[in-house]
Amino acid sequence: MLTVLGIDVGPELLDRWVDWLAPDEQPFFVTKKQAATWDLPTDDEREPTREDRDTYWIYAIDSEAARTVWLNEANFMQLPRATRAGLVRAQVNHGRGSVPTVRRWSGVVGSEIRQQADGHRFVWWKSLLQQPELILPQIVSVDMGPSRHAEVLEWPARFPRVRELAGTFANGSGPNCFGTVMAGCGVEGAESVWMVREPFEAWLADHTEPVGRGGRDDVPGTVFVWRNLERQVEHAALTIGGGWMFHKPSQSWKSPRKVRTVAEVKRATRTAGWRLERHKVVG
Repeated sequence: MLTVLGIDVGPELLDRWVDWLAPDEQPFFVTKKQAATWDLPTDDEREPTREDRDTYWIYAIDSEAARTVWLNEANFMQLPRATRAGLVRAQVNHGRGSVPTVRRWSGVVGSEIRQQADGHRFVWWKSLLQQPELILPQIVSVDMGPSRHAEVLEWPARFPRVRELAGTFANGSGPNCFGTVMAGCGVEGAESVWMVREPFEAWLADHTEPVGRGGRDDVPGTVFVWRNLERQVEHAALTIGGGWMFHKPSQSWKSPRKVRTVAEVKRATRTAGWRLERHKVVG
């Protein structure tokens, strides 16, 4: 049993992480000119999985890279070295995720990754993940503070599911902050779905009431809601008492349901153009 971000991770979840970080076929994003120059077959009809979207930051890809090439390791390695080098460099330039540096990982997975592409960047394949317990915890922990659920001395009796869910990873991408807050407040199954804005707003209207800046952040039952300049909800979290807060930072498979202090969550969520409002759970 591994401990990642203060959370126990069993072998089944670790195996799923390997599949999500290094699927058998992964997408490479290219411009029309690059696809023609490198003679690469494109498949723009194939729908990526939610895990693909989060692993490869598909939501952040340069709009000019409108062609998608799906390759397995064998087909990738059959490409000429110059093509592989250009293709991997293009992923960095186009904003794709999971294109790590050779310098960072050669000491862990071996210096042979220098031969994969241009010698500076590479992509993950399962062949490089023979010791996932050394690699995945580091990747999942990047820019992510640990869950501090083990430090909570008193859990709120009013929200029993918070204790159940705190310090757990979801079974894939999709489950997000909105569903996590709703589940913590007793909405059955909300922790397992991609909760979009509309049902969260409906729940917020039906089960909470707004409170001003004088709201008690140290007591259970205050829902923090961050909105953008268009008043759209962007993030949500729930106070559970004692200065602690329960939330899920994002919909990614790498993002756990965790406990942090109210101050830590506020710092981590500080974003230009976002405004914080508070709602008290009622009923």
